[in-house]
Amino acid sequence: MATETLWTGEGSTRLERLVTSGPYVIDGEQIELENNVYLLGDDDTVIVVDASHDANAIAEATKGRTVAAILLTHGHLDHTNRAPQLADLVDALPLLHSEDGMLWEKDHGTVRGHAQPGGELKDGEEFTIAGLQLKVLHTPGHTPGSVCLYAPAAGWVLTGDTLFPGGPGATGRPFSSFEKIIDSIEHTLFELPEETAVYPGHGDSTTIGAEKPSLDEWKERGH
Repeated sequence: MATETLWTGEGSTRLERLVTSGPYVIDGEQIELENNVYLLGDDDTVIVVDASHDANAIAEATKGRTVAAILLTHGHLDHTNRAPQLADLVDALPLLHSEDGMLWEKDHGTVRGHAQPGGELKDGEEFTIAGLQLKVLHTPGHTPGSVCLYAPAAGWVLTGDTLFPGGPGATGRPFSSFEKIIDSIEHTLFELPEETAVYPGHGDSTTIGAEKPSLDEWKERGH
């Protein structure tokens, strides 16, 4: 599988997208689902965002670079199903917001003796990778522990399943909340500059400015 370069910074710093696919059960029906896996780094070090469907392909995409962390945007299985295997392949433990810990425990139990992943992501926490700052934004709604990852200097945000072209992520599943996801979008994501590129967990990209005018329509539509 080939990666697509979405953004380039100084030197070899870049954001890449790898699309993986695999079977996933939603409401008792098995479907073939595609996920976006993101890699941020340079020629030496990289962060992987989400671990979906194909650990070997993700590990190969790191091209032998040191993996500083595996960041999980939320605890749904299509985003975490290969996290334990990937952790072993690249020698890096996954990180997940603590409010999605119950989803992790249900699906994975422990990884290397940890009842939770290797650590937790906290709102406002910052990672620096290849000289670029990446900030954790807690955006509950799709799940209680959903997060987005914002790179202010680069002008993009990885939104997981919180925001897509055309609206918020689904909220009809256990632990989801339409009111909370709308609040997260309105008061966290829509506070970002309008030119900010939005790279979601599935499908195509968009921008904050392209989505912002539709907020009232989404509220009226409901979940």
